[in-house]
Amino acid sequence: MSSSAATTPEGPGAVPGAPNLPEGFADTFTSRYVDTGDLRQHVVTGGDGPPLLLVHGWPETWYAWRLVMPGLARDFQVIAPDQRGAGLSGKPKKGYDTGTLASDLVALMDALGHERFAVVGHDTGLWIGYALAADHPSRVDRLAVAEAAMPGLSASPPLFGNTQANNQLWHFAFNRLAEVNEQLAAGREDIYFGFQFAKAAKKLPDAVVRYYVDALAADPDALSGSFAAYRALDDTIAQNGRRKERRLTLPVLAIGGGKGIGEGAANTMKLAADDVQSVVIPDSGHYCLEEAPGEVLAALNAFLAPYRG
Repeated sequence: MSSSAATTPEGPGAVPGAPNLPEGFADTFTSRYVDTGDLRQHVVTGGDGPPLLLVHGWPETWYAWRLVMPGLARDFQVIAPDQRGAGLSGKPKKGYDTGTLASDLVALMDALGHERFAVVGHDTGLWIGYALAADHPSRVDRLAVAEAAMPGLSASPPLFGNTQANNQLWHFAFNRLAEVNEQLAAGREDIYFGFQFAKAAKKLPDAVVRYYVDALAADPDALSGSFAAYRALDDTIAQNGRRKERRLTLPVLAIGGGKGIGEGAANTMKLAADDVQSVVIPDSGHYCLEEAPGEVLAALNAFLAPYRG
């Protein structure tokens, strides 16, 4: 049965079928579908305390948070959804600008009964977290972000940059293409997405990379959904041009990998927010949630302590 027809989350995209989870994970966390009107969202929840929304990046799903979720669940009610177009959530053709993606998550939190909450976003989750805080300021108590620059705020890298920059950033242009990217990547998902995951400074386990790649290869709508937020960048950039006129006043934590973006996440957020703290994890690359979960958890617990209290 397909995820769109199933009434209960199933298969490897849901908690019961996900591989290599921390011991006891399924005792704390469960998968569920939440219908928010025009979108059915898959969300993994567990823990006790004030609500904490985790927003994954590209080309991942809620699973990216698995190593930090048990520690966070000791003090927070953890909510880790699959975004529109990803995992077991709905994959409509439209609605991938960050304003709409943020509104999806507000609708999810409404459905779960949470009026105010803290947000943590990684990679493209930084884009969405910023849109959440800027567009819905009464809803977000604190914002933590990691490992991304911000379209429409950060300076655009040069087309003729050095080789290292090109290797790190060429996917932005590729992902924005209308059709040829899907035509080239279909059937070669292990090559294209495998190259992206190879950007980790600490190699991700082969089984983890295979889990992400298999999910993208199994469903043409998932492959299309993986490109959709990039194809919507014209709209997102225009939205960010308006958002930056209203600076964020809430506390912001920016996490960077010493072998990833470093202080880049903090420098980006300082373009939009007045109260920005920075943590750089020296030996981590881009996928800090999976490369350095202990350090990420420590940084988040320190930053979220006032919210927890």
